[in-house]
Amino acid sequence: MKIGTPKELFEGENRVAMTPASALELQKLGHECIIETKAGVPAGFSDKDYKDAGVEVVKTAAALWKAADIVAKVRVPDETEMKRLRDGQTLISFFSPVADEAKMQAAAKKGATVIAMEMIPRISRAQKMDALSSMANIAGYRAVIEAGNNFGRFFTGQITAAGKVPPAKVLVVGAGVAGLAAIGTSTSLGAITYAFDVRPEVAEQVESMGAEFVYLDFEEEQQDGSASGGYASVSSPEFAAAQLAKFRELAPDIDIVITTALIPNREAPELWTEDMVKSMKPGSVIVDLAAEKGGNCKLTVKDEKIVTDNGVTIIGYTDFPSRMATQASTLYATNIRHLMTDLTPEKDGVVNHNMEDDVIRGATIAHANDVTFPPPPPKVQAIAAKPKAEVKEMTPEEKRAAETAAFKAQTKTQFTLLAVGAAVVLGIGLIPGMPASFMQHFIVFVLSVFIGFQVIWNVAHSLHTPLMAVTNAISSIIILGALIQIGSTGWLITILAALGIFMAAVNIFGGFLVTRRMLAMFQKS
Repeated sequence: MKIGTPKELFEGENRVAMTPASALELQKLGHECIIETKAGVPAGFSDKDYKDAGVEVVKTAAALWKAADIVAKVRVPDETEMKRLRDGQTLISFFSPVADEAKMQAAAKKGATVIAMEMIPRISRAQKMDALSSMANIAGYRAVIEAGNNFGRFFTGQITAAGKVPPAKVLVVGAGVAGLAAIGTSTSLGAITYAFDVRPEVAEQVESMGAEFVYLDFEEEQQDGSASGGYASVSSPEFAAAQLAKFRELAPDIDIVITTALIPNREAPELWTEDMVKSMKPGSVIVDLAAEKGGNCKLTVKDEKIVTDNGVTIIGYTDFPSRMATQASTLYATNIRHLMTDLTPEKDGVVNHNMEDDVIRGATIAHANDVTFPPPPPKVQAIAAKPKAEVKEMTPEEKRAAETAAFKAQTKTQFTLLAVGAAVVLGIGLIPGMPASFMQHFIVFVLSVFIGFQVIWNVAHSLHTPLMAVTNAISSIIILGALIQIGSTGWLITILAALGIFMAAVNIFGGFLVTRRMLAMFQKS
């Protein structure tokens, strides 16, 4: 089949749904690729790049829509493009089925198949096709860059001859894909980064990236994000009030706020109110990644940058991925290529639109003259993290009782082992005809084993490796026995003694050498 990509008509959109690299991979699936002339230029891909990759370049959008069996694009098609959509044709694009219900109905009526990229279910197998995550990752990174461009100081702290510069303090609200990307970028630039999210399982992720998680002193059981497709669930009014109170407390001390809180098919929750903006320092910056759905900040203006009366800059751009068009196009085209791999299982250029497949069914909103939105829940659900069991802190009395019980158990075990060992030695000594010299050596052997066991067993695990190296060297006292036997009249004993001396010497020198190197690791040069 022919896969075509037209030039994006949305004003300011620089992304393209097919790159030369993705076209090569699509051709390996048995498909032909066509693209409208100059469609990739805003993203840094020339017509020559596409021709070199074996892509047919057509002059007009009308010619492309007419020739293509599958049309892959970025933005929701406009009215002109909807008129060009025909029966049997497949459209792969961002296509909000709630906001663009009329277009979805029109596509179904025409007999076209529409796959909405934002409807890809968030299950493990579909991560490679998750365009929302790909774009959110870029948006989170770019949000920090835009904030830095509008912030009047360094992110990192500096001590110079001209004075001391304190590090910027950044608060990221929402620790989803975009939030984690913003956290990673902010911490790498040296800012003191704080993060908040209603999902309890993200705290460890935030802290592992070098940021500080903001906890609320509020008891409410929050649903694990894995159980809701990776998104936060709606909080109770009481929790929301406690959340706003915490933000009011933080606002005067924060330099940069990046809000990413958004639940699909809902208006963005208001998390940064007007009084919080007024309490911020002049020169502070707010980047609202939820501006497209109304914004998390009360004063956000969609697609604009404003400066408040108290000098706070509020950025409400909705085209962050488009501002990094080359990278965004590469990731988005890769998402589509992976989707096409699932749609072409035989790699023979024939699309098999399997509505029994969780990923394909979940993303398909129109098929076979019917509207297929909303999709049924996927058969394979994301596994929610099990809540951690609370560890009850022991009282001093309980600790003393536990230590006493452990000591008694250990003492009982040791006395039992001693009794068993003594009984074994006594039993061997009672064997008729047992030489007295053998018993002397045997008792020394048993005692050495016991002492060695006590020395090794009762040492902290962190010291096992250096201690074992030393004990290896010391245990090679057997070299003395080999030296005594080297002068034996029997040739076999002499050979065995020589081998014993050689191996014991390796053990001695190797043990001390390894110990020396280990101890050197803890010394300052």
